[in-house]
Formats: sequence, C-alpha cells, structure tokens
Amino acid sequence: MDTASGVSDREPRQERSRATRARLLDAAVGCLSERGAAGTTVGAVAERAGVSRGAAQHHFPTREDLLLAALRHIVDSRGTDLRRRVESVPGGPGRTEAVVQMVVDAFSGTGFNAALQLWAGAASDPALRERVIPLEEQVGREVHRAVVDLLGADESVPGTREAVQATLDLARGLGLANLLTDDGARRRHIVRQWARMLDQALAAGD
Repeated sequence: MDTASGVSDREPRQERSRATRARLLDAAVGCLSERGAAGTTVGAVAERAGVSRGAAQHHFPTREDLLLAALRHIVDSRGTDLRRRVESVPGGPGRTEAVVQMVVDAFSGTGFNAALQLWAGAASDPALRERVIPLEEQVGREVHRAVVDLLGADESVPGTREAVQATLDLARGLGLANLLTDDGARRRHIVRQWARMLDQALAAGD
C-alpha cells in the first residue's frame, strides 16, 4: 500500500468525522434549547444534524456522552467569545459598564438556554449532575477570573470577590428572566446602574 496515499485517504475521513461531530454538537445545543434535556435524544439530534443514528452513536455512544459533549461545546464557545470580547473592551470611565455588559451577554442566547435546560435535567438525574457540576464550576472560575482581570480588581480587599461574584449572579438572573420575554430595555438600565454600584464598591475597597 502506498503510504502517502494512505495518509491522504485518512485526512479526508478525519475531516468528515470532525464535521459530523461538529454538526451533532450544534444540533444537540439547538435541541436542548428548544426541547429541553428530556427531548434531546440521540435520535432527535441525529435527525436534526442530518446524519444516521449509527453515525451519531459512533461519536457519542450514550445520551449522557452526547449531553456532556454538548455542554463542553457550549463552554468552549463561550470561552472563545469571551476572549474575543475582551480584546474590544474600552478603557476609561465606560470600562466597568462594558465589562458588566460582556458578562450579561455571556449568560444569554441559545448556548445559555441549552445549558440552563441541561442544568434543569441534571437536577433530577444524579449521574448527570455529577458530571455537569465540574464543567459549570470551570466556567464560573474562568468568567470570574476574566472579570477580575478586566476590572483590575484586588480580591485581597474584603468585599471585592463578593462584588465580582454578585455580578456573575446578576448576569445569570437576567439571562433567566430573558428566557420568556425580551427584557432588553430593562437589562440595559440595570447594567448601567450595576456598573455604577460596582465602581463604588471597588473604589471603597481601594
């Protein structure tokens, strides 16, 4: 067998496999967002992705494997988006508001909706819950650290860590409120006011 030909044959197969996996993950996120964890089956995801059930099970042998991979996909996508957004955060007086808005935006959209549905499913599924919690803790740490760095906050100062964590909790709450109705106008006012309060809290600590 020609070695070069064998390598060239494998590369297209690997590319097709990666493309199929990506379609399945995107489909799983969409299913979670629209149907919830209960409606996100391997068959439903395979149909949405336009692949056979067998192909889906080749990549994700069990439903739990698929759900956890979908959550990891959400985490990775959120991390990529945060890194991109960080580069555009302005300096000066509007920086805190821009950082708060970035965090609020991170807890919105299809990915957040899908993660929320998975959290709800994991709450009544101990095995799934055990695997979901470490990923969610990772996300929390990454976003928290990004906010601390962007604000130049000193967490050795009493109250600073709590102020940053309250920002993340606020963002989750606003994301939850936005699931049923478009809460955009109210959210903008809250973001602006929270940024003022956060500035005051950080200045008091300094």
